[in-house]
Amino acid sequence: MRKVQTIAIIALLLLSMTAMAENKQTSHEGKIKPLPQDLEIQLALSSLPSHLRENATVYVLNPDRGFEVARKGSNGFHALVDRIDPGGFRGSWPYTEYRDDMLVPISFDSAGAKEHMRVMMDAAKMRAEGTPAAELKKIINQRFKSEHYGAPERTGISYMLSPILRAYQDPDNSDAVTTINYPHYMFYAPGISNEDIGGQMLSPHLFIINQGPHGYMIKAVGLTEKAVINKEYEEMIKKLCELRKEYCLPKPKM
Repeated sequence: MRKVQTIAIIALLLLSMTAMAENKQTSHEGKIKPLPQDLEIQLALSSLPSHLRENATVYVLNPDRGFEVARKGSNGFHALVDRIDPGGFRGSWPYTEYRDDMLVPISFDSAGAKEHMRVMMDAAKMRAEGTPAAELKKIINQRFKSEHYGAPERTGISYMLSPILRAYQDPDNSDAVTTINYPHYMFYAPGISNEDIGGQMLSPHLFIINQGPHGYMIKAVGLTEKAVINKEYEEMIKKLCELRKEYCLPKPKM
């Protein structure tokens, strides 16, 4: 009887070890929960001006593979909702784990898609494959140094006109994240600094981020245009806030 019990215990231990091994093999660090697809597509397209949405290529995130085409477009513009924010690869602070609450609706013209967007696509794919966060940061930065990711072939634009953005607040210096209402335009500005244009962070005029081959010149939309955008996407903003408290925009100060 005791021998039978011993064999049973050993069998259970083996089954448990096998299950643990299978879980370890199939689990992905920081695997992310996707947004409802119709909401993700709407959010991605909200980054574009209205006249470019209908014929833009739209991507949705497959947590097991990375970004996939949800709709093939014809006008050369590409829209998606990035869930990593590559800004986090720049700072010297430890990038040891993925966040699951980032929300970066963004679009690119054809020139930006070839270089800027490729970083987001590669990062999402490696995250889905289980690449640890610290290793991903190392790989992406090595690719920048080797010019695997180069400057766009021409001047162009990345629209970020969505009424909501959740991303790193100042990724060069910390891992603090913020949710803001900041529709804006981003013009490709490789090699340009704030000193060159007299800009400063979050200036109401122009400023530079990501100084280097993937630098952008940022220009916020005007108050009238911002009000129109916010009105158009009231329902979408409400749905996102109901989905997750981190996606709720701060209440306006009185």
